[in-house]
Amino acid sequence: MQLKHIKLAGFKSFVDPTRISFPTNMVAVVGPNGCGKSNVIDAVRWVLGELSAKNLRGESMSDVIFNGSDLRQPSGQCSIELLFDNSLGKLGGEYAKYNEISVKRLIERNAKSNYSINNISCRRKDVQDIFLGTGLGPKSYAIIEQGMVSKIVSAKPEEMRVYIEEAAGVSKYKERRKETEQRIKKTKENLSRVKDIRDEIKRLINRLKNQAKAAEKYNELQVEEKGLKLKISIVNTLRAKAQKDKLSSQISTLDN
Repeated sequence: MQLKHIKLAGFKSFVDPTRISFPTNMVAVVGPNGCGKSNVIDAVRWVLGELSAKNLRGESMSDVIFNGSDLRQPSGQCSIELLFDNSLGKLGGEYAKYNEISVKRLIERNAKSNYSINNISCRRKDVQDIFLGTGLGPKSYAIIEQGMVSKIVSAKPEEMRVYIEEAAGVSKYKERRKETEQRIKKTKENLSRVKDIRDEIKRLINRLKNQAKAAEKYNELQVEEKGLKLKISIVNTLRAKAQKDKLSSQISTLDN
C-alpha cells in the first residue's frame, strides 16, 4: 500500500495549504535543517492517531497548529490528509473495494480532533483499526525518525517484540484479543451489577409483601372496628329507648 500524497494546512511550519506527492514508494524525507522534514513525519504520526504531544515535540496537542510569526497570524485550525493507493487490495474488509483510501484529521484550537476516512466522519479507533497489522501506525516500524535506528538496536526484548509482532501482522490479532477480553470483563461486571440489582429487588419485594400484609390486616381491623362501633351504637340506642320507656311508664303511674 503506497502513500500517494500528503496535504497539510496550518500544521506547524506548513501554514499555507501544501501538497507533497510521492510518485514512488517513499524511502526518506531529506532536506536542509529547518525545512520541515520532522514536521512531515509528525504529520503522518498525528493523522494516524498520535495523542502524545511529547511524541510530536510539543507541550500540548494544540501546538501542532501554526502558532504565528512576526509576519503571519496564528492559524485557527490545522488539518492533515493522507491518500493511499489501495489498488492491490492490501486493506481488506469494507475498504477492499476502494482503490484509494483517504485519511484525514482536523483540529481547532481548544477543540477535539475530527477524523474521517474517505470523507466520512469516523473515530480515532476506526483509523487505527484499518492500518492495524500493516506496519503503519503512530508508533510503527514503518516510520523511522531521527535516532530511531539506534533505539531499535538497543531495544529491550519486550520492546523489540512490539516491532516484530507488528511486522508479522500479529499485533492486530492481539489487539482484537485485548478488546474481546475487555468486553468479557465488562460483561462480567455488568452481570455482577445485574445480580446485585436482582438481590436488591428481591429484598424490596419482600418488604413490599410484608407491607401489603400489614395493610391488609389494617383494613381488616378497620372493618372490624366499624362493625363493633355499629353494634355498640345499636346497643346504646336500645338501652336508651328501654330507659326512656321505663321512665315514661313510671311517669304515667304517678299521674294516675
